[in-house]
Amino acid sequence: MSFPCELSALKECRVALSPIKQRTLQRSVSAMGIGLFNGEKVSIRLCPAGANTGIIFQRIDLPHRPLLPARSECVQGTPRCTVIGNGKDFVQTVEHLLAALRAYSIDNVLIEISSYEVPIFDGSSLHFVAMLEEAGICELDAEKKVFWLKTPMFWSKGDIHLIALPSEEYRISYTLHYPHSTTIGTQFYTFVLDQEDFKNEIASCRTFSIYEEIAPMIEKGLIKGGSLDNAIIIKEDAVVNPDGLRYPDEMVRHKILDLIGDLSLVPPFLAHVVAVRSGHASNNAFAKELFNHIKMENS
Repeated sequence: MSFPCELSALKECRVALSPIKQRTLQRSVSAMGIGLFNGEKVSIRLCPAGANTGIIFQRIDLPHRPLLPARSECVQGTPRCTVIGNGKDFVQTVEHLLAALRAYSIDNVLIEISSYEVPIFDGSSLHFVAMLEEAGICELDAEKKVFWLKTPMFWSKGDIHLIALPSEEYRISYTLHYPHSTTIGTQFYTFVLDQEDFKNEIASCRTFSIYEEIAPMIEKGLIKGGSLDNAIIIKEDAVVNPDGLRYPDEMVRHKILDLIGDLSLVPPFLAHVVAVRSGHASNNAFAKELFNHIKMENS
């Protein structure tokens, strides 16, 4: 099974008539960057794909060029990022790209990648948004199915909580709580997912870390591509980055970005998602239960 990276998908393109039509890209677009964890140079190419293809990563650096669907059942791990794979082959740090694709309502795309890690760029989704706008978007003949929650559901572990409530819009309300850091402290943000609002309010918000928490990983060579160019670093309870923060609450906005990306592994849905202190591990555990909840309600 293969999805050639060409403009054949454009044969299905039509003038935008309905928001429930599936969408793909008008043309292919490429970029080069480095991986946050492996520090390797990696090329990535976003390509048009036909209706009902879904979002597929393809490892073009491997001889068998495996196809790795971006679906919740394909999550292989969450080591400070989200990893999808088939048990043998994988691609990691997919969340920032997936967040941009979900925000722009892209349903079908083939993502050719020359390594096992999506480039980090500046630690946000901003570069991926630029790629999508350069590629352009078109609608396909096939209709897009969007699921509505009929009843609430929740996932909790310790002081981490995620709740999905029935809603006519896709809203995320996130509470971030770092009592041991006055620089971060407690932040709250609520956001209705919309293409332009994502671009203006969420996409540019960078990943962040407290230096003392990641210092052991740096010493072991596990974050080879990390720098002040692609992450906010808080050291001794102060932001180290010379340019400071892009927003006073950039951290909680980035948490929403990550959550959008992780929940994009579930088929499109409308709900009010309320999250408290969640990260990739809890996001993906919640995503799997949410998917099962949606399937049960629609069986």
